[in-house]
Amino acid sequence: MACNYCIGIFGGDKRQVYMASSLLNKGYQVYTFRLFEKIEHKNHSAVNSLKELMNKCRVLIGPIPLTRDLVTISSGSSDNTDGETIAHYLNKEHMLIGGLIPQDIQTMCKEKGIFCYDLMNSDKIAIMNAVATAEGAIMEAIKSSVINLHKSNCLVIGYGRCGKILAAKLKGLDANVTIAARSDNDLAYAQATGLSAVHIRDMEQLLPTFHFIFNTVPALILNKELLKKVSEDVVIIDIASAPGGIDFEYALKRGINAKLCLGIPGKVSPKTSADILVTEIEALMKEVIT
Repeated sequence: MACNYCIGIFGGDKRQVYMASSLLNKGYQVYTFRLFEKIEHKNHSAVNSLKELMNKCRVLIGPIPLTRDLVTISSGSSDNTDGETIAHYLNKEHMLIGGLIPQDIQTMCKEKGIFCYDLMNSDKIAIMNAVATAEGAIMEAIKSSVINLHKSNCLVIGYGRCGKILAAKLKGLDANVTIAARSDNDLAYAQATGLSAVHIRDMEQLLPTFHFIFNTVPALILNKELLKKVSEDVVIIDIASAPGGIDFEYALKRGINAKLCLGIPGKVSPKTSADILVTEIEALMKEVIT
């Protein structure tokens, strides 16, 4: 295997473990740092620092999100510590691939001529991740309730990628699904697919009727005043980016069953998610590395 194709994988969750295994099985030399689990393979080596990883590898695959503070890598590893600066070790020979890469790092890469690709900007990956997210949200709802989704009243707030797929899967389980959105086009599309639809500004009066509420909008939607309207037995699943779209402090105070469910693809279907990412990454390597 050509030296250019030595791959470094750092941090993350079980997706990175399955990605490493997949790439190893394809014949790549893979180095890892702070992986979620240990890997045994003749072409695999675990290194002791991010600096060592970046010195050995041209292709660098980080977690999703890459980092939350521009310094510490996101990791499910129990030995995760501060002090490993991602940006400091990058040079123009590197390919940096990750998810939700902070704008500061993207800007720095552009200024230094470093190839940087955010996997979450791929429509294909976003759509396939939405499938995993929808399935995980439904799983969390079932685990959190004492009633069936079948024939229950479900509200899905937001009708983007996740909202569309989630609503379709809920409908497939014979739930009564209502979409709350701001766009007239989204509301019309939801109605065209046989769903009920209401503008977000008008959903307040309907809130007491729902057994399940799923939020996909990354902005405060269910504030204190709206949470006063929901049923005391409601289950609320928030799959929006942190901090979500719910006043969780008030929900806890009132005893509302509300959960913020982040990183669902890495938790419920890491192998499928990893396979999707590997396909995209291999295409990138073939395009960029000559």
